[in-house]
Amino acid sequence: MPKLAPLVALALSLGLVACASTPTFYAPAARPEGVGFSEYRLETNRFRVTFRGGPGAPLAQVADYALLRASDLTLAQGYDWFRVTERYMSRSAPDSGTRLSIGTGGGSFGRHGGVGLGLGTSFDLGGGPSLAQTLEIVMGKGPRPEGGDVYDARDVRQSIAPRV
Repeated sequence: MPKLAPLVALALSLGLVACASTPTFYAPAARPEGVGFSEYRLETNRFRVTFRGGPGAPLAQVADYALLRASDLTLAQGYDWFRVTERYMSRSAPDSGTRLSIGTGGGSFGRHGGVGLGLGTSFDLGGGPSLAQTLEIVMGKGPRPEGGDVYDARDVRQSIAPRV
């Protein structure tokens, strides 16, 4: 049995490392607050695009994936460029701290009885806060207007997609 202890410790360590962060992939979010992208049509050519990264995802990655989704959506809708009219980053705090719980119980079994006391702890393995980048965009056709907030959808796609 003592030879099994190092293997159990190794398995537990690998399990903790695997749970330490949620990977961030460029894909649709499976649920409303899930990792990935989502969009909401506001008008015919106006959308709100959000990309939510997993815990610990880098800010630059989350921002790039939001721009990539805006580009993909612009092209899918038959437009050439998009203007970012609003941009904001939000951060959801990880579940903070360690929790401690205590439980008691008892039972009677004919002439025998017993009382038990339990103690449990839990802590967050999430890997840090989650970031979400939200862009409100207006799409257009033809030559791209001037301005630092206007993006050519094909150029953005060509620039960011190889890093996905």
